[in-house]
This record gives sequence, C-alpha cells and structure tokens, in this order.
Amino acid sequence: MGPTASGKTALAMHLYDRLPCELVSVDSALIYRGMDIGTAKPTPEELSAYPHRLIDIRDPLESYSAAEFRADALKAIGEISARGRIPLFVGGTMLYFNALQQGLATLPEADPALRAEIESDAARLGWPAMHERLARLDPAAGERLKPTDSQRIERALEVVLLTGKPISEHWAAQQRAELPCRVTALALAPHDRSVLHQRIEKRFDQMLANGFEEEVLALQERGDLHPGLASIRCVGYRQMWDYITGDLDYEQMRFRGIVATRQLAKRQLTWMRGWKDPLHWLDSEADNLLSSALKLVESSII
Repeated sequence: MGPTASGKTALAMHLYDRLPCELVSVDSALIYRGMDIGTAKPTPEELSAYPHRLIDIRDPLESYSAAEFRADALKAIGEISARGRIPLFVGGTMLYFNALQQGLATLPEADPALRAEIESDAARLGWPAMHERLARLDPAAGERLKPTDSQRIERALEVVLLTGKPISEHWAAQQRAELPCRVTALALAPHDRSVLHQRIEKRFDQMLANGFEEEVLALQERGDLHPGLASIRCVGYRQMWDYITGDLDYEQMRFRGIVATRQLAKRQLTWMRGWKDPLHWLDSEADNLLSSALKLVESSII
C-alpha cells in the first residue's frame, strides 16, 4: 500500500516477476471501465503481462462498496491460495485495505430514493450544510468527517435516517475479521514528501499530454454521467469535468487537479501512519527497494 504516485504498481510487477503471486487491485478508481488515463491505470500491454483482478469491473454509472470489495477480495484469496500461489494486493484505497483486514460494520444497503433526496438537498444547500445536519444527528460522525467529504457524509446521513441509529454506533460495534492467511503489509512512500509532490505534478502533466481531456470529454458525451457519481468524483476527473463545462480555465484545472492529488496522498499517508497492524515501511526512492521488499515477503513465507 502507499500514497498515489509512489510507485506501487511498478514494485508489484517486479515482485510478480520473481514470486509465485497473482495481483489484486485495491483501488476504487481502477474499477471503472473507460477511465484509464486519469486513474494511471496500467496499460493494456501491462495488464496482459501482469493480470490484475478487480480492474475494469464496473461501469462509471455503477457503484462499488467496501463490502463488495471485501467479498471479491476474500474470493480472490481463496482461489489464488488454492492454486498454491500468493495473493498480492496492490493499491492506495485505504478504506478497502481496512475493510479487508478489520472487517465491516453491518450497515443497511443503499436506498436510491433517500440518496436522491439527500443529493437534492446538497445541491440546494451545499455539502457543508449537510455536514452540519449530520453533526446534529450524529456528533461523532460529524467530528470524524470533513465538511467536504460528500460521499461519506451522504452515506452517514443515509444510515442514520434509515436505521435511526448513528453510523458511529455501527462503527463502534464493528468486529475484527480474521483473514484465512497471514498478512505481510508493505508500506511504500518516499522518505522526502517533496519528492512525492514532484512525482504527482509530473504524472498529472503526463496525463494531460496523454489525452486526459479527451477521455473525460468522452465520458461527458455519454449523457448519463454527472459529477455526483463516485466515478466522476475521482481525483482529477471532477477538475477536468469542470474545465470542459467552462467552470474552470485550463490553469485552474491543472492547479486544482494537482492540489487534489496531493491532498489524497496526504490522507493516504495519514491512514498508513495510524494503521492498527504492523507495516513494513519502504522508501520508494531507495536503490535496494526491490531486494528489501523481496526479503520481507520471503521471510514471511518461510
């Protein structure tokens, strides 16, 4: 696991070349078909040489929950292990990693009608106002979530309105789940945060050069997608969407896209630093990165 642009995919591919493993993506953006450039998805050639599970499994119009990820991940662990191989999970969606290792609280399924009502109120009042509403109904969740975290605010409001029970109580009742295997967790990040910022900016500019605008334009031209969807809220996509619709100029789009990606990396690192289970930290810029990772994995197998 690691922050965006830290080199996780490249390291996973090197490990794949040297170990009897199969790759499983842990990325809430890579699940979407037709969203390739802005998600830094491995190329078709790379995916042919290094197959990943859980990539291109949803249309951008569809949802995919942490619970669905956990079910798919457990299935992958069973199938890969049955072949005598190692499941190698790679990605940066810390909520998915957490769901896999810690289990999930029992929550009601999404209610489309209620979600539509919440989104309508948010469009009229703004998400900060919805955050204030949540804070009144569920102070613990209101304190935990930021006023800009629209996706989780929506879900927390939905849960408390459906069940009459704050989502924080569901979180508190969450039971740790036992996995059918031992876990070796490698945490990849550059020692110097400025290096990560430079990599993020360089990669975003490369996405722009590779046709990111055309990719998002094609999504808009479908006619059934909108900024309220989880897919279009992915980092970079919302900024490019607003540029194409004329709400941002090019430099604003580029600046906000880079800033949003840096903020994502900061959140990912915060998750990792507070991880409940042991993490083996690796410097993504180290010359001996691969050998260090191999030693850690091989020592856990023996």
